[in-house]
This record gives sequence, structure tokens and C-alpha cells, in this order.
Amino acid sequence: MVWRPGALGFAAAPAFALIALVSLVGSERSARAQCVDEELKQDLVGGRHYRGVQDRLFVKAFRHELSGMGGWYAADLYSSSFIFGGAYTFHFSEDLALEASVAFNRFRSRVTDSYERRYPQIQVQERADRPGRQYFGHLIWSFAYGKLRWAGGGITRFDWNAALGAGVTDDDTSQGLTGSFGMGTKWYFGKWFALRFDLRDHILREVLLGEEHLVNDIVATGGMSIFFPFGW
Repeated sequence: MVWRPGALGFAAAPAFALIALVSLVGSERSARAQCVDEELKQDLVGGRHYRGVQDRLFVKAFRHELSGMGGWYAADLYSSSFIFGGAYTFHFSEDLALEASVAFNRFRSRVTDSYERRYPQIQVQERADRPGRQYFGHLIWSFAYGKLRWAGGGITRFDWNAALGAGVTDDDTSQGLTGSFGMGTKWYFGKWFALRFDLRDHILREVLLGEEHLVNDIVATGGMSIFFPFGW
């Protein structure tokens, strides 16, 4: 058998052509897939930017907050009454703040009113209807944030917070410190104004008709807040 190089090269030419064609088709598919991947990546990045991965439009960190509030005080031993007051809050981060508040309400007991009407010679307390004051300090933790898009296209930002603290209930029948915990929400408009709604549970000891009671008084308030500096 005689080996001829030219014959081998002629026979192998179709195989080389087929390999080159397959490589070319594969390169086109790879380039097309890479192009699709790049387009998909740009769409995803654009969608992620639209969903709001950006700086907060309402900044709380290192700002002061002044609030005016009013609502309803539901007491265990006394009749429910109105309550109003104010609070100062310093936000040392976006999530944590310290709040100092003062509130005014009235303490009136229908039980003692009935007792005094039945036994007028016995006066249970100096006045059946008397004012009360409450001084509290709370640690505020904002644990959840959200946004609400209105029908007109505007977006309102809000958060939910938890409060834990203690204070003094300035009343003749209260004994010792008053513990307090609860939840609230704040809705932010513009860069310095907010609406707030709070629900707090006050735990304290009170003495009524010679008996000591551990009570849970529920306080529901709403109000408005101003943040400063204004330009942040």
C-alpha cells in the first residue's frame, strides 16, 4: 500500500469544513446568548432602581422632633377621659430614638362618686374629679418601614415602632413608678412634617377605697410632629 499525502488532505477537507461550520454556529449562539444576558441584566438593574434602592427621602438620624398629641385614656379603676400633651424626641439613628413626654388628663371614679352619695359623711378623696399629670421617657425602636402610593401618584412613607419606658403618674392614688410599653406608627410628608398614632399600656399600682390594685391603663393618642433642622 502506497501512502499519498495529497489524498489524505483531500479526504480530510470536508471534516475540517464541518468542524469550522459547527464552531461558527456555536460562536453565533454564544454571542447572541451573551447579548440577551446583557439586556436582561440591564432590565433587572433598571427595575431594581425603580423599586427604590436609594437614599431615604425622609431622614430622621440626628434630628429633633417636637410633637403635639391628644386622645383617650382608658383606666382600670377610673372612668375614661381625654388626654393631651406633648413630646420631644431625639433620633440618634434611623431606627432608635429617645422620647420624653408630658401628658394631662383627669381622674374621676364613678365608684367613689356613688359611695360618697350614699355615705355623705364619709369623703373618700379630696376631690372626685381632679387633674392628673404623667411624665414619661421611652426608647423608640422603628422596626418596619413602608411606602404607600396614592391614586394621584404621590408616595407617602411610614414606619412602625415599638416603645418601652417608664415614668411617673402624678396622682394621689398611684404608687411608685409606672411602666409603659406599646406600639405606634408615623406617616411622613415632605421633609419635616409627620402624623403619628400611638397605643401605650401603662402598668402601675393604685390605691382605691383602702385596697391596692395593679392596673393596666390604655392610652390611645394621635397627633402631629415637626422635625428640625428643616432642610435635611
